[in-house]
Amino acid sequence: MEFLPDFGNLLYTVVAFVLALSIIVTVHEYGHYIIGRLSGIKAEAFSIGFGPTLVSRRDRHGTVWKISAFPLGGYVKFLGDANAASAGADSGAMAGMSAQERRHTMHGAPLWARAATVAAGPMFNFILSIAVFGLAILWQGTPVTPPQVASLVALPQGSGDLRPGDEVLAIEGVSLDDYSGLRDVETPGQPFLDYRIRRDGTDMDVQGPQIAPPRAEQVVPQSAGYQAGIKAGDVITTINGTPIWRFEDIVTAVTAGKGTPLALGIWRPDAADATAGTEISLTLTPRIIDIPKADGSFESDYKIGLLAGMGFTPATESPGLGTALLGGARQTWATITASVSAVEHMVLGKISSCNLRGAIGIAEGSAAAAKSGFADFIWFIALLSTAVGFLNLMPIPVLDGGHLMFHLWEGITGKAPSDRVMSMMVSVGLALVLGLMVFGLWNDLSC
Repeated sequence: MEFLPDFGNLLYTVVAFVLALSIIVTVHEYGHYIIGRLSGIKAEAFSIGFGPTLVSRRDRHGTVWKISAFPLGGYVKFLGDANAASAGADSGAMAGMSAQERRHTMHGAPLWARAATVAAGPMFNFILSIAVFGLAILWQGTPVTPPQVASLVALPQGSGDLRPGDEVLAIEGVSLDDYSGLRDVETPGQPFLDYRIRRDGTDMDVQGPQIAPPRAEQVVPQSAGYQAGIKAGDVITTINGTPIWRFEDIVTAVTAGKGTPLALGIWRPDAADATAGTEISLTLTPRIIDIPKADGSFESDYKIGLLAGMGFTPATESPGLGTALLGGARQTWATITASVSAVEHMVLGKISSCNLRGAIGIAEGSAAAAKSGFADFIWFIALLSTAVGFLNLMPIPVLDGGHLMFHLWEGITGKAPSDRVMSMMVSVGLALVLGLMVFGLWNDLSC
């Protein structure tokens, strides 16, 4: 089910992008705000968006909360700041303050309070990611063992004799105490496999679906498959006229084709009746994609952007909140390490610089995720929030990481960098950030 109504591709893309960005920016800026307030630094304004104020109200702490006309970011303006970017102190205002009043400004607060306030923005982005990833794990649950069938997926040939509630003891003669045993099953290229199951306390042999049928469990946004019109739930029945029965047959054909166009026959189940479906034909061209590996390196291969699923939906159980949040933390850390590795490999020329995308690419990704459904959109926000937190921690002046670098220097030397040095470094940092933005936009248009 689509999360946002499709009322024109451009408008849809803009709305999805603004919504995703607004959520991430709000969380980021709230991190600065709340830790600053708890550290004794007063916030004069908290704005979602820039430009003229549309709606505002003043809270009991004296902070003006507002929504501004241009929703492409946001800011917190602390007491004593010269501007919304907190790039410098308002020397006139600071000069007229008492020592106690200066303590409540960003520029007069102790070093620990300033550093904590700056670091809180990226940290809150990571907290958002951990929470979203963790709640997704909690919502989806973890498969029970031994494997058990919760429901059957829609396939054109059906699911044989397998039924919901069956406990799967073996497939093709390979015993299954848990799902790890599936790696040892050799699946012949045919529609059904031999299952040993337990049903209502009785063990029996039945015919069941392929472990991984040629079905799109998910379609990667902006991939070749997505842009060709493949949808989650579609089953690839033929490639270049040859019938296939396993997802690995798709992988084999895509790899062997080395980027040549593929003619696909697709069976799309009806929304009202999963036993019926529509036959569709389309042609797509696989693309070279750089894929991160477990060891931090990358491999490049032709892909069409389809993710495999099982021939049945496994029964699940709740993993518990603590376990789910730990899983969310692992997913967030994996996203950060993959980002670091990607930047390193791009700088060294080991993977294409086209992996760095700009505002257009992010907007298109937001729209594609929103079209895929609410869960995919929220997952995309978590990924983007991790990326925003990571980017802001880079030691580039004008970013949070640059401010932390200045604070570190002050902590080591006992004094802040001079105004002239600060101004020069901020100019360099701004040029770097703008250069990255332009480069990302160029990639959006040319890659």
